Parts: sequence; structure tokens; C-alpha cells
Amino acid sequence: MIVITTPTGQIGGRLLELLLADTRTRGERLRVIVRDPAKLPDAVRAHVEVVTGAHDDVEVVDRAFAGADAVFWLAPSHGRAPDLDALYSGFTRVAAKAFATHGVGHVVGVSALGRGTPVAGRAGHVTASLAMDDLIASTGVAYRALANPTFFDNLLWQVASIRDHGVFTETVAADRAAPRAATRDIAAAAAALLLDRSWTGTGEVAVLGPEDLSPNDLADIMSDVLGRPIRYERQPLDAFRTELAGRGMSDPLVQGYVDMMRAKDDGLDDGVRRTAPTASPTTFREWCEQVLKPAVQA
Repeated sequence: MIVITTPTGQIGGRLLELLLADTRTRGERLRVIVRDPAKLPDAVRAHVEVVTGAHDDVEVVDRAFAGADAVFWLAPSHGRAPDLDALYSGFTRVAAKAFATHGVGHVVGVSALGRGTPVAGRAGHVTASLAMDDLIASTGVAYRALANPTFFDNLLWQVASIRDHGVFTETVAADRAAPRAATRDIAAAAAALLLDRSWTGTGEVAVLGPEDLSPNDLADIMSDVLGRPIRYERQPLDAFRTELAGRGMSDPLVQGYVDMMRAKDDGLDDGVRRTAPTASPTTFREWCEQVLKPAVQA
């Protein structure tokens, strides 16, 4: 049995689709933990077991992990969490205990690039995510952390600006090239690990996309695909801080994002070499054609 957390999110939802479509899943029971089962598509609910609740609840994870062979783990974002430890390791502690209690064999988690880089210890959310990986690994379960760069899909938060003003913003230098990946490729990497389960021990699986791209590169590709000029505007970190605070996010979480983006500009995502196994397939152009363009036109 495979247990999937966040089955209505960008990565968890796509992972569930992939598992249901893969012939290797036949004979494999799928169970999901979800706060609101109504958010699951009807076709999905008909083929999975549903445990209703939050996956930091002792009773919920005990019901969900009973008889589980593998778990897909993602600590959800929570803008009002008191601090970064609570958001990642704090949220995960109940599950970490339950992995051992129920003899879960394999766990695949969503994490970040950066381990071993000079800035890993001062990278805010990434630093906290790596500590969460260490917590899970300490339970003795076979664990693979999906080490991810910035998502292409983050641009969907800026669809209105791209559509109405031809502008997108980030905080990194305009010419700073770094790996970027599509969330659907992260889901595919998770599916492959969950269906195989021949692996042992702990480690990372990087999902780097097919090429490094700078914000200027993104602007050029978006301009070509959308058929209109799109430009990049670098946002100062102070303005970024003010924007996040305006969304009601707690001060420690805001600082965590500021520290993470500063670290990305200082090379946080540069520590893993791209190879055939780490070069996920979806190009930014393909993602723009298949995801961004329809969103802009909607």
C-alpha cells in the first residue's frame, strides 16, 4: 500500500494521477490523507482509500499508515506557522514516529537543493526542509528526498501581471542562470520511487530540469510563446519582505523566504551536477505552451 499526503496539491495531485494511470499500480492499494475529500475528483475517490484529516494528527496518521509499505510525504505551507521548525520538522514529528510504529518501509519526501553548499545553513525554508529530511532519515526508514530547485509553476502566481502588464518579478539577478523544474516532473520522480521500492538507505534524488535558465532567459521564452514582450523586473528583498508580510504571513516565515531567496542568488541551487538521471524532461518552453499560455488566456 502507498499512502499519499497532499493529494489535491500541485505535486500530490499529479502524483496520484500518475499512480492511477501506471499499470505497475495494479494490485497496489492507494490511500490518501486529505482534509476535504470533496476536493478529490470523483474518478480518484472511486479508486483510493480516503483518510480524512490533517497529516500532523496522531490519530489520522495512525489510521493512514497502518499496513502501509510506502508514504509520499510533503509538509504543506502554512502562512501562520510560528516558525520554520514548526512548519517542517514540527509538522513531521508525528509522522516520523508513526513510520517506525507501523513499520513503513519507504518514504519519499519533497525537499530542496542546497545540502553541502556554503549557504545551506542560512537558507531559511531550505535549511528547515533539510532538517526535516534528517528527522525522517533518523527513524531508520528507507528515505529519498526529492531535491528540487525553483518550480516553473511558481510563475502561475503572477499570471495577472504577465497578462495585464507583461511583467514578472523575482529577487535574483537577471542574468543568474540556475536549474528550474516543472512540478509534474517532480511528481513523476516520486511515482517512480514509490512503485520501485528496491532502494534502501537514505539519500537525495535531484530534479533539475533539462537546462539552467536565468530570469532573462525566462522572459525571452515567455515572449516567444505568448507572442508579446514579457520583461523581468528584479524585486528588492525589502520589497519582497513587505509583500509577504502583507499577505498575513508570520515574521519568521517571511524571514525564511527572504533568506532562501538571498541564498539562491548566492548559489544555493548550484551544488548538484546535471546528469541524465537528474535532468528531468520538461523544458520551460514546453511548460509555457502547455501550462502558462492557457492560464494567461483563460
